[in-house]
Order: sequence, then structure tokens, then C-alpha cells
Amino acid sequence: MAAPERRLSLARVLPNMMTVGALCAGVTAMRFAVEGQFKGALLLILLAAVMDGLDGRLARLLKSESEIGAELDSLCDFVNFGVAPGLILWLWALQDMRAAGWIAVLIYVVSCLLRLARFNLGNKAADTPAEKTGAEKSGFQGVPSPAGALLVFLPMFAAFAVGEPQPFHGGLIAVYMALVGAAMIGRFRTPSFKKISLQARYVRYFFVAFAALVAALLAYPWATLAGLDIVYVVVVVASLLRRRSDPDPEPPEEDVPDGA
Repeated sequence: MAAPERRLSLARVLPNMMTVGALCAGVTAMRFAVEGQFKGALLLILLAAVMDGLDGRLARLLKSESEIGAELDSLCDFVNFGVAPGLILWLWALQDMRAAGWIAVLIYVVSCLLRLARFNLGNKAADTPAEKTGAEKSGFQGVPSPAGALLVFLPMFAAFAVGEPQPFHGGLIAVYMALVGAAMIGRFRTPSFKKISLQARYVRYFFVAFAALVAALLAYPWATLAGLDIVYVVVVVASLLRRRSDPDPEPPEEDVPDGA
């Protein structure tokens, strides 16, 4: 007698469906960029970043985490936050530079690949609760790939905010891309905002600030996104300075297994 066929509830495959949806958004963003619809391309990458942030949390909530889900997430991150941003910026500002511009794109894309590969190794190494807890306290190692994608789009956010088609020299954008790539593979610690906690009496102010941020994104999306990039850079630099001044810094650890 044949064994009964294994069945899965829709809830258990929902996180993977969200991951695939994020991939579709990233690939469609590349199509939009080829067609010259750069604002639409950026919005799709932002959508992919939001979905990327939700799929893992949804998997943990539904207790549907799996090895295939982790692999899908990493592969989609490489396309959405490595290949897609590189191609979009190439089409927007670097085609006239030819070889030099393409070298900058390759540096950024390969850096994203190395960032994700290192994250996957750290994720597999942190297989005990104690290791995971220790890693989570120390944050990320280098800039995570979704944050790297948003950072590398800063010239586009700024250009759209001021209404200029391309106010920056291609050489500056190429150097900036290479620097963002270096930040992704760097060994310095960057904070994990997931671990920030608030005292209960301040939660109402947090909700007000969040509502103001949403309103700003709706009213002035590009200026707000550029401002968020700048704030993130300031937070990372401040974190580095604080760690350098710490007389007893934490030893290096592997990446936090909650994002790449």
C-alpha cells in the first residue's frame, strides 16, 4: 500500500511565496530601468526590501523555517540588492564611462555576493542558542545587503529630490559604488535596529515619529529616502567611534542570522 502523500498547509509556504514575490519585484525593476522608468525601478527595489524584511519574520511566526527557504532568501537577495542596483545605476549614470563604470558595477555586485556568502557561513556556524544570542547582541558585520542597496541609490534619491535628471558626475558615482561595496564586505560592526528596545513610556512618541516618517515618505519620498540614508551613515559612523573608544571591545563574531 502506497504511503499517503505529504501535504503542506498554505501558511507554511507563504514565506517562500513572499520571497519569490520579492524576486519578481527585483527582476521587474531591472526591466523598468531598461525602459528608462527609473523611479518605478527604485520603488520596486524598495518593495523587495520590505518583503525581504518580512519573509523571515513570517516564517518564524508560522514556524515554517526551512533550509530551502534560507537558500531562496539568499539567492533573491543577491539579485534584488546586488545585480539589480548595479544594473539600474549603470543604465542611469555610468554608460558613458564604459569600462570604468562597468568596473564599479562589478565591484559592487561581487561585494554583495561575498557579503551574502559570509553571512550564510555565519548563519550555519551560529547553530546553538548561546552563539545566536551572542551574535545578535553585537549586530551585523559590515553593511547588510538591503541597506547597501539603499545606500548605493543615494545619488538617485538626491537627484530625484531636487528634480535634476543627473546632477552628479559619473566618476563620483562609480567611486561611491565601490565604497558601498567595500562597506558591505567590511569587518566593522554595524547596528541591528531589530535589537533596539524602548522604555514603555516612550512608545507613544515612537508611534508619532513613525507616523511622521510615513507621511514624509508619501509627501517627499525621494528627499526622505536620501535623509534616511544619511542618518544610517551617521549611526554607523557613531557606532564605530563608540567602539573605538571602548577600552574593552567585544571580540569579532560571525554575522547575525536575522538578515543579510
